[in-house]
Amino acid sequence: MSRPTIHDVARIAGVSLSTVDRVLNAREGVRRATQVRVTEVMQQLGYERNVAAANLARRRQYRLLFVLPAGGNSFMRGLEQEIAARAGAWEFTSIAVMTVPPFDDAALAGALLDIDPAQTDGVAVVATDSAAVRAALAALRDKGVAVVTLVSDLPSSRRQHFVGIDNVQAGRTAASLLGRFCRGRTGSIVMVAGSMLVRDHAERRLGFEQVLYQEYPEQHILPPLEGFDDQDIVAARLSELLAQTADVVGIYSLGAGTRGVARAMAQTRTDAPSVVVHELTPHSRQALLDGTFDAVIHQDPLREITAAVGLLQSLIGGEAIDADVARIGIEVYLRDNLP
Repeated sequence: MSRPTIHDVARIAGVSLSTVDRVLNAREGVRRATQVRVTEVMQQLGYERNVAAANLARRRQYRLLFVLPAGGNSFMRGLEQEIAARAGAWEFTSIAVMTVPPFDDAALAGALLDIDPAQTDGVAVVATDSAAVRAALAALRDKGVAVVTLVSDLPSSRRQHFVGIDNVQAGRTAASLLGRFCRGRTGSIVMVAGSMLVRDHAERRLGFEQVLYQEYPEQHILPPLEGFDDQDIVAARLSELLAQTADVVGIYSLGAGTRGVARAMAQTRTDAPSVVVHELTPHSRQALLDGTFDAVIHQDPLREITAAVGLLQSLIGGEAIDADVARIGIEVYLRDNLP
């Protein structure tokens, strides 16, 4: 009969390999109840530590999973492509990607609960804001899985860090730009959102409204138009709104679905509204070049992935965290400064 391994201990205790490693090395970050459970399983199995094997295993203890929304969101698909292209760039680290239906908190919570801590040491997740997702993240943490949120945060959860831009600041930046673009043209401002279920969209709306109400009171902000980051839905709903509302002078697309915004703009009147959108993609780049969009607010996907991987590695390994790594800068592109 083969000797029990650290993998056996992790599987039976229902925790990650990194948690067993922390218990073995008496490192912080493991709940007392979890320590007791792991120790009891070791005793039950008759596990004896092989120091040489443990030292070797410590060199590849990072098994990471990125949980991203599925669908036609160009920025998310760009993240997925960057992960696939650079998955081999991190030594002793394997990286997988799981996609779930966008804006579906039940599906996301279910996917998180199904993650096997014996196969996954750390998770980076684009979070939706719901009690079910918070509970699922807490369950992962209880099993010893490291968790960071990516792009859209869930600060009231037990996630350990957030990697992304300051979304309130991004909304304020969009308002400052659009207010200047629309100066001298009093009218309505349209906000095109994916869903208010995600915190990044809600925070961008908050920052946007703060600046518009305070600094540009002559503009009237319409209720958010939710397009679920689907270009067809965005195109249909925005086209209908523009046809029915004659005084629209500005559009802020605070989520994805920007191809739908461009399609709606192609059908609009000659005195087209000024448009500010998020994320520099091939489609938004072209819309900047042809004058359909006036500005694009961007966040660097490669830097976000790199930061998430580095933070998860540090959390799993019990190393010191550099919080500045997770702070992603806001970039603003006009037609004249495209990279």
